Amino acid sequence: MSVSPLAPLQHATFRVLWTATLASNLGGLIQAVAAGWLMTTLSTSNDMVALVQAANTLPVMIFSLAAGVLADSFDRRPIMLIAQILMMVVSTCLAIFAVADVLSPWLLLAFTFLIGCGTALHNPSWQASMGDLVPREDLPGAVTLNSMSYNLMRSIGPAVGGLTVAVAGAAFAFAVNAVSYIALIRALVRWTPQPTVRTLPRESFGGALSVGLRYIVMSPNLIKVMCRSFMFGLAAVAVLALLPLVTRDLVAGGAFSYGIILGCFGLGAIGGALLNDRVRARWGNETIVRASFLIFALSTVALALSRQMWLSCLAVIPAGACWVLALSLFNVTVQLSTPRWVVGRALSLYQTATFGGMAMGSWIWGVCAESYGTGMALMTSGAVLVLGAAVGLRYVLPEFSKLSLDPADQFNEPVLKLDLRGRSGPIMIMVDYEIAQRDIGAFLSLMRQRRRIRLRDGARQWSLLRDLENPSIWTESYHVPTWVEYMRHHQRRTQADTSAFEDLQALHRGPNPPRVHRMIEHQTVPMRDDTPLKDHSEVP
Repeated sequence: MSVSPLAPLQHATFRVLWTATLASNLGGLIQAVAAGWLMTTLSTSNDMVALVQAANTLPVMIFSLAAGVLADSFDRRPIMLIAQILMMVVSTCLAIFAVADVLSPWLLLAFTFLIGCGTALHNPSWQASMGDLVPREDLPGAVTLNSMSYNLMRSIGPAVGGLTVAVAGAAFAFAVNAVSYIALIRALVRWTPQPTVRTLPRESFGGALSVGLRYIVMSPNLIKVMCRSFMFGLAAVAVLALLPLVTRDLVAGGAFSYGIILGCFGLGAIGGALLNDRVRARWGNETIVRASFLIFALSTVALALSRQMWLSCLAVIPAGACWVLALSLFNVTVQLSTPRWVVGRALSLYQTATFGGMAMGSWIWGVCAESYGTGMALMTSGAVLVLGAAVGLRYVLPEFSKLSLDPADQFNEPVLKLDLRGRSGPIMIMVDYEIAQRDIGAFLSLMRQRRRIRLRDGARQWSLLRDLENPSIWTESYHVPTWVEYMRHHQRRTQADTSAFEDLQALHRGPNPPRVHRMIEHQTVPMRDDTPLKDHSEVP
């Protein structure tokens, strides 16, 4: 781990892209302030105001997983370019509609949703590229800097946005956002990432999606992270979703006041980013997350009770710090717990959970504010945050993985006598072990671990067999759909997985290594031999 959170900036490509992202984030925050405040003038409904935040986050929940599959299957730079160009075009159209004064509440939400779609497409590829831009030891710092990039602009962007709306109007703010994408588009055009060497055909979209979901389901630590991030997003988003109403109804402020309070939230977020490494060095992940839930809850209650501008500004500063501490920790945990071949899908599922919670929360707290008032909605969200902290007493967040998730590269493709194609299958694999009676307990323990690894990496119908006539013989059996999937299954094995395999081989008591049977399966008798020998001269 890097001592300084700024250490990743020593890598030139990361530094250029990160700097360009600052400009894009500034424009995005100016647009967000303009959209949120414009909605208060277009509609008197509190839940419509809160839906602006939902329109930003809902696309990430809906499309992030598909974007994660694309990030793992294709070159990431073109994907990010398409996303940035899409957002620039939509922002330009939004500015034109605003100038023409033809925006309705639902049309504003539609444009905001489309910008969110660009974000959903961009984020998995950008986050998954961190491991390509910086070494593993600088990865936590790179994730923190990404949060800092957004929140550095959040400290000044909302104030600039509020001032822009107050002086020049929402249309000009939307135009500024459209221009802000140019720097990042230019930086992406100039970036020449190392090409990915693929020895196997690209996975189908459906297959890649299924494998990504299976990997997450078979990874208990990732499930814990995503559940906690969902709860945090669900409850904590109340502050961002209801802040226009807090400004208008509780402290009787205007667009500039809204920008100032949101800027204080961003200022706290910067402080949280700068303290990130020190906090992580002193406390464990669960302690940090639990404290973030509780402190954010206190800030939410203080914001609900405040009727003074200065007090509301003070209330959101610790909330901003906790926002960054919790979300960046969730992000780093996912990245350090996932091998490169599936990191885009893992990050997209994490973002689906987090932004899904935010989208749901934005709607829930907007409806609550409409029915019971803004203060009551904030108080209720604070209670949910306390519940989220209590969940950590039962489901403790894992520490950062120190295991090597680089490919093991220990598998040698066998020499086949049958003329198989990549799509030939299904393939059945059987591995025979000879285990002494005294070692059965250790063997079964290792097999439980191996089963999880096999299924996580694409195996199906896994089973463990024991010979009735020779009880020392145990057979591991599993299926893969095709020969290509069998090769892909072995490519996914990491260096961290090899210890379980080596321990199993150490328990094997036979004179030779465990025997591996690789067989193509026929569930009905074929009319002819559809897998002939490679060399017909070998036919007896």
